[in-house]
Formats: sequence, structure tokens, C-alpha cells
Amino acid sequence: MNVKALPDDPLSTPADQEFIRRAYEIARRAYAHGNRPFGALLVDDGKTIAEYENRVNTSGDVTQHAETGLVALATPKFSPEILSRSILYTSTEPCIMCCGAIYWAGIPKMVFGTTASQMSKLLDRDYVALPAREVFQQIHPQMVVVGPVMEEEGLKVHSDSK
Repeated sequence: MNVKALPDDPLSTPADQEFIRRAYEIARRAYAHGNRPFGALLVDDGKTIAEYENRVNTSGDVTQHAETGLVALATPKFSPEILSRSILYTSTEPCIMCCGAIYWAGIPKMVFGTTASQMSKLLDRDYVALPAREVFQQIHPQMVVVGPVMEEEGLKVHSDSK
């Protein structure tokens, strides 16, 4: 791998690492199902309450990113109270569309594994990506964003899918 992983965000915890590991597993599953390797999960009170893998290729729906799919699954299923105390974990830093979905769902904290910039360098692709922190600073400054977490493992997930 020719891209060096960034160090873990100092705000990340061992629990964050555990859930990011799971997000990477979901991302690998998405790739095995014919999609790009992105995965997300929603955690409430230390327990996973929902998971979603990227389904853009297999669904033909460009909005079926891991995060937007997770929000679409979770918002009709869980009360605003549950969403307002949940944490969204995602394998890779979300795009602008996904940040908007997370905001509208009322989820107050997001933890991501791999930065979009490092993934883009690794894949030698020019992704239209604003750092999620910048997006949330504009649309929801109270949002807690933690990441990267275990980026080396996440870059391997993307490298394996080249």
C-alpha cells in the first residue's frame, strides 16, 4: 500500500475501534456482494441497532451509500429520542449527501474509519469530497465527528477492492 494511514483521532476509544472493525466487516461484505466497500452501523447504548452496506451497484440507486441507506432504514424504525442519543459508525468518511442525511436524522455523533482524502489517494481517483468536519461545521456545528479510526485497516479494505 503506497498511502500512509493517518493516526487515530485522539478522541477515539476502544469501543470506537470495536465498532469501526464491524464497519470494515460490513464494507467487505458490500464488496463481496458486488458493491464498493462501504459499511455503516448505528449504535445506541453500546449496542448495534442497525447495519447497512453500500448497495449502489446492485440496486442501481446512486443514493444507496452505506450511511444514507442506514438512515433510511433507521428513521422509520427508531424514535427521534433513540436517534438523538445514537452514534453512527462508518467505514469511510461520508460524502456531503451522507452528511446531510445524518444531520436530518438527528444523529449527534459520527465516527469514521478511513478519511476520504486517503482513500482517494490510494485509489488514484479524484473524489468530490469535502472533509466531513467542514460539512458539519457549516450545517450542524454541534455534531461530534471522530476519525480517522484504524485507518490502516480501512485502506486495506479499499486496496483489496481495486
